[in-house]
Amino acid sequence: MRVKMTIAYNGANYFGSQVQKETDQTVNGQMEKALGLLQIETKVIASGRTDRGVHASRQVIHFDLPPFWQDLNKLEDSLKRILPPSIAIRRLEQVDDDFHARYSAKKRAYRYIISTQNPNPFLADLVTYIDTIDEVKIKEAITLFEGVHDFEYFKKSGSDTTSFVREVYKTRVYNHTGYTVLYFEANGFLRSQIRLMVGFLLEISAGRYTADDLKDQLAHKQQFKLKPAPYQGLYLCNIKY
Repeated sequence: MRVKMTIAYNGANYFGSQVQKETDQTVNGQMEKALGLLQIETKVIASGRTDRGVHASRQVIHFDLPPFWQDLNKLEDSLKRILPPSIAIRRLEQVDDDFHARYSAKKRAYRYIISTQNPNPFLADLVTYIDTIDEVKIKEAITLFEGVHDFEYFKKSGSDTTSFVREVYKTRVYNHTGYTVLYFEANGFLRSQIRLMVGFLLEISAGRYTADDLKDQLAHKQQFKLKPAPYQGLYLCNIKY
């Protein structure tokens, strides 16, 4: 039986979502460890990888159950008792055997949360704090990412793909309970792409770069020196199939 699971997690203490040989302190590593304690030896496949420290409010994974596991309610209750509190199960359901968490996904969405308030130590791992932000400049510039672009200049080395072309369907900037939220929805993202896009937007907000500079980088006319935005504010928030 193939199972689709929607989960949320606080990624602050994980070395990303992908299973790693050196440590089990990854999201998928913890999930496979929990399943193993239930005598379920299976590989967990996620809709996409999240980097170290990145969170998810809605990540999708799939895995296959052995024949002796048929009761999904019992499985969910058992996993909830085993999994660490930093990983929560939002939904568990049976799917067709050809469902694939990664390759069946049509759209992926992320939110990036920024605050200009006095830093709160209890939220230090969940929000990116900066001194000031120019939302007008960011709102004008963020829409430049929409459409089909070659994002080679907005990726970190190590991206496991040979094509850097992605289509961004929607961007948005809004304020929620005093926080500035940046929203990106696309058919897919490259490694650290969103953090680099946000990094450019923050440079524009600070007056160091302009919207025209962003246009030039998207068009590969010029590549500007760029630091990715901190990982603390980044959340995978939706997968659409």
